[in-house]
Amino acid sequence: MELRQLEYFVAVAEEANFTRAAERVRISQSGISAQIRQLEHDLGATLIDRSGRRATVTAAGAIALEHARAALSAVAALRRGVDDVTGMVRGRLVVGMVTACTVTPLFDALAAFHAAHPGVEIALAEDNSDRLLEGVRTGTVDLALVGTPTAEPAGVHALPVVSERLVAIVPDGHPLAARDRCTLSEVAAYPVICLPAGTGVRTVFDQACEAAGVTPGMALQATAPGAILDLARRGLGVAVLSESMADPGLRSLLIDDATAPAVLALVWPLTVSPALRELVAEAGAAFGLRLSTR
Repeated sequence: MELRQLEYFVAVAEEANFTRAAERVRISQSGISAQIRQLEHDLGATLIDRSGRRATVTAAGAIALEHARAALSAVAALRRGVDDVTGMVRGRLVVGMVTACTVTPLFDALAAFHAAHPGVEIALAEDNSDRLLEGVRTGTVDLALVGTPTAEPAGVHALPVVSERLVAIVPDGHPLAARDRCTLSEVAAYPVICLPAGTGVRTVFDQACEAAGVTPGMALQATAPGAILDLARRGLGVAVLSESMADPGLRSLLIDDATAPAVLALVWPLTVSPALRELVAEAGAAFGLRLSTR
């Protein structure tokens, strides 16, 4: 008795037709008939009644069908278990990252994962944080690096990798350049340059302004922090970014009443496949963190 014979038997029983069953398992009709006859010979019983227009299971076939399905299910579970334990994972993973955000540890994690599991295809997607986070929740994105206003976004697992305060950034010669700190109202007295709506930094800034009753004039926005810094350097407004995005050639002022940090986090679904579990583990190692995905 062979597993393929059980698979062929289940196909004929479910299709009630040798031709359709042969198409389903991709062998010839004569081939599937011969294999089922051999299975019947080994078991010493007729499993399929071939006397009518439909192929139907006999009483012995009904009992055999139940056990054949259980055997095939057990084999599939065995394969999944071995894949899980040994890391012999396959498939495709979609990894999202905030547009124009370069975080070297994420790339290190992707490289390490690819070296260990070359059979898994990796696709990269760039977008703003809100859409990437929704993609993780709906299952179109497997792992994403996003900016969020909280360390624990709802409906996903999250690993915060950066948590920083907001700063106002101006060039030398700007009226605020002699200061080390400022307030939201002082920032709002000038045109503001920031990341677009839907990004973590922008969400934190907008929420802080709303809480303080401040309405800033959003003069310009760009998806790349470098572009925002260049615009501020040219005197087109006050840039608002997180601390690590600042440029040493410009003046950075901590915004006193924007106390909530902007968080950069890896997020992934609540249900984790073996392949994704391995990738998340690589990401945790790349960022120097230990975590559980189970």
